[in-house]
Amino acid sequence: MTRLKGLFGALAPALVLWLAALPAAAEDWLLDAHLLPFDDQSPTRAMRYEPLDHAARPLRFCILYPHLKDAYWLSVNYGMVREAQRLGVGFELFEAGGYPNLRRQAEQLKACGAGGFDAIILGTVSYDGLTPLIREISQTTPIIATVNDIDPEGISAKSSVSWRDMAAAAGQALAARHPRGSPPVRVAWFPGPKDAGWVRFVEEGFRAALAESSAEIVVTKYGDTGREQQVVLIEEALEEDPDINYLIGNAPMAEAAVAITRNRGLSDRVGIISTYMTHGVFRGVRRGRILAAPSDFPVMQGRLAIEQAVRVVEDRLEVKQAGPRIVVLTPQTITDFDTDEALTPASFVARFSLAPKAADRR
Repeated sequence: MTRLKGLFGALAPALVLWLAALPAAAEDWLLDAHLLPFDDQSPTRAMRYEPLDHAARPLRFCILYPHLKDAYWLSVNYGMVREAQRLGVGFELFEAGGYPNLRRQAEQLKACGAGGFDAIILGTVSYDGLTPLIREISQTTPIIATVNDIDPEGISAKSSVSWRDMAAAAGQALAARHPRGSPPVRVAWFPGPKDAGWVRFVEEGFRAALAESSAEIVVTKYGDTGREQQVVLIEEALEEDPDINYLIGNAPMAEAAVAITRNRGLSDRVGIISTYMTHGVFRGVRRGRILAAPSDFPVMQGRLAIEQAVRVVEDRLEVKQAGPRIVVLTPQTITDFDTDEALTPASFVARFSLAPKAADRR
């Protein structure tokens, strides 16, 4: 095991070095399990999770994502492909094209329910916009939630990390640099799409952590997490308040902010913090251009969702909600970070379909 040291206060758990190879047999995973399933504010306990070695039969899952426009959901996809191949199951994947597209995802969910799949894995675009449909479809097809928070009605299992805790980690990183009582700093805040279910929890976590700092949010910019939209929002924020000290928010914003602040000659005056990790954010932290970013290991979240789906179908579910432990990365600590369960390899291309087959039991 590798330990990641020097993190902020309570956010300094040991980082267990995740597996580096894909074995035929399952390995233990270090996860945090919620004591009250489907309540992201409930306490968690660290546990060694023993995944199944293989599925009893070649199952087929229907998988829904909000989008595949950034490296985060690509990393989730990579984890699902790895685990599906290991367990011998297959899937069909559909993405809604963005968080505004609730109607499109609802139609996709209906098609999944009518498609004869063994289970549905849902990365939702809305906290409760699909609840009536989930209530209906879950009567015949189990639904496993992944990544994004969701109304628990009709949900059989959940693979996730609290977005409230992720945003709090970013806020605590800022508070460590500017504790309450120190000279004030001005923040432009980019939480994400205003109507997306997870953004409410991001807002709650970040603003609560910011109360322990000398920072003030002077500009808030909501918008889709596509890079082009975030570039526009950054430019607007810098025009509205030229005295901004920090740009903080979603990962595509942080990635774009590196180039924008450099081009404007602001790199030494404006700091950047991301609320989650992507390949671009990882490079930015490693180069010292992004000051901090928490990782919730999306590859592992994808793997866990597939494994949970198998357990639900085979009536072997023991842990209803769990997820990886959050780790905060800084330029000082990033050299000890293993990306295997956090980011896709550079060569990975999104997979929308995978045929089930008997698992390798060597």
